[in-house]
Amino acid sequence: MKFFVFRLRPTLFAAGLALLLGVSAGTAYAAGAEEVYWSGARSLPVYSVEREDNKVALTFDCAWGVEHTDAILDCLAEEKVRVTFFAVEFWVEKYPEYVKKIVDAGHEIGTHSATHSYMSRLSEEEIKQELESSSAAIEKAGGKQVDLFRAPYGDYDDLLIDTANAMGLLPVQWDVDSLDWKDLSASDIAARITERTKSGSIILMHNNGLHTAEALPIILSALRAKGFSFVPVGELVYRENYTIDASGRQIPKNTA
Repeated sequence: MKFFVFRLRPTLFAAGLALLLGVSAGTAYAAGAEEVYWSGARSLPVYSVEREDNKVALTFDCAWGVEHTDAILDCLAEEKVRVTFFAVEFWVEKYPEYVKKIVDAGHEIGTHSATHSYMSRLSEEEIKQELESSSAAIEKAGGKQVDLFRAPYGDYDDLLIDTANAMGLLPVQWDVDSLDWKDLSASDIAARITERTKSGSIILMHNNGLHTAEALPIILSALRAKGFSFVPVGELVYRENYTIDASGRQIPKNTA
């Protein structure tokens, strides 16, 4: 019996370790930067940016509807804030006039895929088709080249990140999730964002959240009171000479 127990323990340990690493690696595919537990040599998108100037980026994912989008755009115009929208191709094709509104207002727009699928399940060729097709649709509607990409559901693997980067599309996640898609109240949305935002944060919202437009003025006022200012993602991130740590935070290399 003693001999049996001695042989079993390494097996159980290995099995437990494999399970732990499997759970951790799977969790790293999820949405929030706080959920990235295991990176190793994995390819990661940008969740946030190491900065000391208190700049942050507001982002809005566009996949369904536009009922609240004009109110968001009106608020941003009134507050003189530029943000980044990530649009799915079928949304772009259904509402091309909104792509034009977004671009004409000085905002940035990136691709959120063609079909809003779980892209970690796709082949390299399928990924390329999704990114090429959606980027082309956005560029046709808005007249601006696309160089940012956000994966639907925050779902990704190495192949997706590496393919997007090779195509000149910087993969971007977020480190502050408003959860506005859950129809939280405006005050709850604003509280989640203002409590979690730090210099270099990328904040996730949605263009058609039920209370997002209502929450936006509160968010802008509260974050400004804390000393934050707003730029599109493209002006927040680094395009070269950087590393990404295990939390997905983009850090500039010392080039001195």
